[in-house]
Amino acid sequence: MKALEGVKVLDFTHVQSGPTCTQLLAWFGADVIKVERPGVGDATRKQLIDKPGADSLYFTMLNHNKRSIEINSKNEIGKEVLTKLIETCDVLVENFAPGALDRMGFSWENIQKINPRIIVASVKGFGPGKYEDCKVYENVAQCAGGSASTTGFLDGPPVVTGAQIGDSGTGLHLALGILAALFQREKTGKGQKVLAPMQDGVINLCRVKLRDQQRLETGPLTEYSQYGEGIEFGDATPRAGNDSGGGQPGRILKCKGWETDPNAYTYFITQAAVWEKICDVIGKPEWKTDPDFATPKARLPRLNQIFGTIEDWTMTKTKFEVMEICNPHDIPVGPILSMKEIAEDEGLRKTGTIVEVDHPERGKYLTVGCPIKMSDSPVEVTRSPLLGEHTVEILSQVLGYSGDELKRVVASGAVGDTEKVAAE
Repeated sequence: MKALEGVKVLDFTHVQSGPTCTQLLAWFGADVIKVERPGVGDATRKQLIDKPGADSLYFTMLNHNKRSIEINSKNEIGKEVLTKLIETCDVLVENFAPGALDRMGFSWENIQKINPRIIVASVKGFGPGKYEDCKVYENVAQCAGGSASTTGFLDGPPVVTGAQIGDSGTGLHLALGILAALFQREKTGKGQKVLAPMQDGVINLCRVKLRDQQRLETGPLTEYSQYGEGIEFGDATPRAGNDSGGGQPGRILKCKGWETDPNAYTYFITQAAVWEKICDVIGKPEWKTDPDFATPKARLPRLNQIFGTIEDWTMTKTKFEVMEICNPHDIPVGPILSMKEIAEDEGLRKTGTIVEVDHPERGKYLTVGCPIKMSDSPVEVTRSPLLGEHTVEILSQVLGYSGDELKRVVASGAVGDTEKVAAE
C-alpha cells in the first residue's frame, strides 16, 4: 500500500512549480488527475523540444505517475465535469495567475460549497501585498527571495543558481503544506486553503543569509573570505563566492586535470574538529602547533593562505582521490559532479534517484526519481501521460459516467478531441 493511496488530487498546475508538487504526491500513491486544455495541454509539452512529435523532457520529467484529462472549462458541460471532479477529489492544486479560478466560477467560497472537505493548494509568485499580481518565473523568485544578491563573487554581479529553488523548491513546500492539511482534516473534517508563494519559499531556503544579515549588526562576518582580505563589509549580507555558509570555512579547489576538465574540482571544508588531520594530509604538520594556525580564530585572517596550500595538494589528486584520502579521516570533502557523471552513476540508479523510463513517443529517457525514500511506500516511476490519454477512463471510472452520459459529454465538445474520445 502506498502512503497516499486513496487520495485523489485534481491537478490544475502547469510548467514546473505546481507539477513538482503533484508529481511528489503521485509518487507517494495519490491518484493525480491532470486537467489540460483541449488540444494544447501543459505549455511545457512543446517547450525545448528535442524529439519532433514527442512531448518534451521538460514536461515528461515533471509529470510522472499522473493521469491526463482534457476539459474545456469555458464549456458548460465542461464546468459540470469539473464540478463533479471537485466533489470527488481530496485536493485541488493550481498555479494559475491570481483570480483565474474565480473567473472560471470556482472561487474558494464556491469550491467549499461543492466540497467542504477539499484542500485548495496554490502556488503564487508573491504573497498578499503590493506584488501579489506580478508574474513570476524561476529567476525572478530567486532574485526577489534574496538568493541572487548573496550568490556569486564579491567583485561580480548577482548570480542565480542552477538549482530550481524558486519553482521546484516551492513545489516541495506546497506538498508539505498539503500533507499537513490532509492530516489536520482527519481531526476536523474540514478542508482549507494552502498557499506557497515562490518568494517565501526562496527566502526560507536562504535563511542562513538572513541569519548573517543580523550578525552584521555586531561586526564583520569573520568566516567570509573578505574578512581575511581586509575588505570592509557593507550594510547587507554580501556575496561570498564559494565560502561555506555554515560557519566552518570551505571553498571549491582545483583538482588534477582542472586545465581541461571544467568539473575537476572538490569542495573542501577546514572543519575545526579535524584540523590536525588536515595538516597531516596536506603535509603541514607544523601548523598543528603554530599559533598562527592552531586555532579557528587564528586561522580566519589567513584563509587565503590556508586554502592556497590545500589547493597545491588537491591539484596533485583527482577529485575522487581527494575523497578516498580524506573520508577515512572524517575530513568533509565532495567532488564537483557534472550532470553527465550523475546520469551515469550506478549508485544513484540503484537507489532510484536516477531512473530510466520508457515513453511511447520518445523512447527511453533518464529522469529524477523520488528524492524521498520510504520503507513501506516504495515508488515506481511511471511515464508521464499523453495529452488527454485518460479522459474516458476518468469520466467512467472516477465520475461514473456511462452510456448516454458519456455520449452527451463527448457531443458537447467539453473533453478535447471528440473523435478520439468517441472512438475510445
